[in-house]
Amino acid sequence: MSLILNIETATTVCSVALADNEKIIGYKELNEGYTHAENLHVFIRDVIKEAGINFSKLEAIAVSKGPGSYTGLRIGVSAAKGLAYALNIPLLSVETLQIMSHAVVKEPGTEAVYCPMIDARRMEVYTAVYDSFLNLISSVNSLIVNDEAVQQFKIFSKIYFFGDGMPKCKSLLSELKNAEFIENIFPSSKFMPELSYKKFIEKKFEDTAYFEPYYLKEFLILSKKI
Repeated sequence: MSLILNIETATTVCSVALADNEKIIGYKELNEGYTHAENLHVFIRDVIKEAGINFSKLEAIAVSKGPGSYTGLRIGVSAAKGLAYALNIPLLSVETLQIMSHAVVKEPGTEAVYCPMIDARRMEVYTAVYDSFLNLISSVNSLIVNDEAVQQFKIFSKIYFFGDGMPKCKSLLSELKNAEFIENIFPSSKFMPELSYKKFIEKKFEDTAYFEPYYLKEFLILSKKI
């Protein structure tokens, strides 16, 4: 038995799942805007209490590493690092876009590919392309979706688009004959246990002291126009 606490805060979803190996035994989630500062530690406390275990029984902490919201990622990673350090247990990180893709892949081994999209303002999205085994075939990047950018997706026999960045791009992406769209897919801790447990058994641990989220873009503070 390996008890792993999974934390997801990369977008508006504040989500915590406690898993025994790959099986979820405790779960709390809220998607009502950026409420992570108010709710994350409460959710962590509640899933541990409701599972009837002590924090000392945890064997690892897993966190969604990004890309995504600067503030959301900072809150989630700070909590994960604090717990891992205090409990002297490993810290694991899972790519946010891979978590989303894991939610929709049903038939590993098919030729279809999967393109999660996280809203990054205007017509920009954080995205990547994964095969049906969740291997990266197009690197994680910040993409401005326009007619030229859409052309790169024509090489695939079938491509699934999903995530909160997909709806604003759908009219352009609908021009692709190979495109399919999946609604209401968000990063969630309930999709993390299989991925985090695999990293745990392979001992792919992060350096707790130096680990940082994958912000992808620099955080900018914009001054008001006078």
